[in-house]
Amino acid sequence: MKTGIFPGSFNPVHIGHLALANWICEFCDLDELWFLVSPQNPLKKASDLLDENKRLQLLEASLDGYPKFKASNFEFTLPRPSYTITTLKELQRQFADKTFHLIMGADNWNNISRWKNYETLVNEFPIIVYPRKDYEITIPPQYTNIKKADAPLLEISSAFIRQALHAGKDIRFFLPEKIRKIQPLFIP
Repeated sequence: MKTGIFPGSFNPVHIGHLALANWICEFCDLDELWFLVSPQNPLKKASDLLDENKRLQLLEASLDGYPKFKASNFEFTLPRPSYTITTLKELQRQFADKTFHLIMGADNWNNISRWKNYETLVNEFPIIVYPRKDYEITIPPQYTNIKKADAPLLEISSAFIRQALHAGKDIRFFLPEKIRKIQPLFIP
């Protein structure tokens, strides 16, 4: 089974995450896609994040009813901060019947050399790179397991969502319907 792994803080999840994941799942030939809530991204301050269980709750509510998507707290039990290579190796160990495909944005792809054990990551795991504004996607020919997704460019960020909510803006159509009334959705 081909399983996409979409790691992120999802602070909070928004329609951009969901639309992108839907496109990748359907057009990159994946059987399913797991949203991995990262309890702590090593490149982000923990104090800027909603509680990990709250982010997972929002994600679960958002994905309800779509059979190809799964919200996962897999990284909650792993050492922190969360490193993608550690997560993928442990997923591979625990779910040997699945082929895991890492999903990442062009911004992360362009900084992959800063990631822990990135050589192992790019050589051992299939990676799907989606477009981000102002980032080129260049994949060296030796990386045959890395594919560029021609997904639509969706420029919605969790930071924008938090700022707009904090400012009292009505952004109901940027959020999945099932989480619009769950509070708190932003960090004061």
